Amino acid sequence: MKWEGNRESDNVEDRRSSGGGGGIVGGRGIGIGTVVVALIGWGVFGINPLTTIGLLAGSDGGAPQVQQGPAQKPPQGDRQAAFVSTVLASTEDVWAQVFQGGGAQYRAPKLVLFRGATPTACGTGQSAMGPFYCPGDQKVYLDMDFFDTMSRQLGAPGEFARAYVIAHEVGHHVQTLLGTTGKVDGMRGRISQREQNQLSVRLELQADCYAGIWAHYSQQAKNWLEQGDIESAINAAEQIGDDKLQRQQTGTVRPDAFTHGSSAQRVRWFTQGYKTGSVQGCDTFSTNAI
Repeated sequence: MKWEGNRESDNVEDRRSSGGGGGIVGGRGIGIGTVVVALIGWGVFGINPLTTIGLLAGSDGGAPQVQQGPAQKPPQGDRQAAFVSTVLASTEDVWAQVFQGGGAQYRAPKLVLFRGATPTACGTGQSAMGPFYCPGDQKVYLDMDFFDTMSRQLGAPGEFARAYVIAHEVGHHVQTLLGTTGKVDGMRGRISQREQNQLSVRLELQADCYAGIWAHYSQQAKNWLEQGDIESAINAAEQIGDDKLQRQQTGTVRPDAFTHGSSAQRVRWFTQGYKTGSVQGCDTFSTNAI
C-alpha cells in the first residue's frame, strides 16, 4: 500500500503519552497476551459499544474517574501514527464524496490513539476490546498495539489489513450518521438476545461493506493498492469471523451467539462494497441471505 506522501488527517487525538488520557483504570495494565484472550471473548475488532454498553459502563468497578488531559496531536516522525492519519484522511475524502453525491454533508469522526484504557462517552474504553467506535462522542478509539496482535496472533498481517480495521470503524460512524445504529439500539430490550445478536451481525457486516466502499473509491482516487493488498484485507476479515474465533476458543461453533458474522459473511460483504462502491448494495438488513 503506497500511502506515504498522501494527506494526513487533522482529526487524530493522541492520548498515548498520558497513558490513555489519564492512566489505566484501577491501576492495572493489559498486556498483549491478555489482549489476545480478551479479543476472542469480545469478538475481536469492530465491536460496537452499543452491544456491550452495560459492560462498558461498569467496567471500572468503582475505580477513580479517569481524567482526560488536553488533546494532543501525534508527534512528528511517528510512522504508525502517520499511517493511521493518512488512512483516516482517505476515509474523510471518500465519505465526503459519497455523502455529497446523496445531497448531504459528511461530518468526519475523530480518531483517538490511546494505550491501556481511556474515557469515552460509552464508558471506559480498554485495549482488550480491540479498536472500537463510540457513537456517543462519534470517535474511533485505537490502541495501535492491536496491529501487532493482528500480525502475530491473529494471522492478519499487512498495512492494508490495518487500513481495513480503521475503515470498518469509520463504517460504524457512517451508520450513526445515517441513523442505522440508532434504529438497532432502539430495539434493545424489545427483542430476545438471539434477535439482538442477529441485528448486531447485520450491523457489523454492513460496516465491513462500507469498508469495502472506502477501498473502492480510495483506489480509484489514489491508485495506491499494491499486489496482495485486497487479499490481506479479505484475509483479515476471514481471520476474525465469529465461527473461526469460536472454534479456536471452544472447539465448537454456535451461530446463535454470533455478533459479528462468520468468516465467509465478512469476506462476502467487504467484497460486495469493494466491487460495487454502492451504499444501497450494503443493505444487510433487507436481505435474508447475509
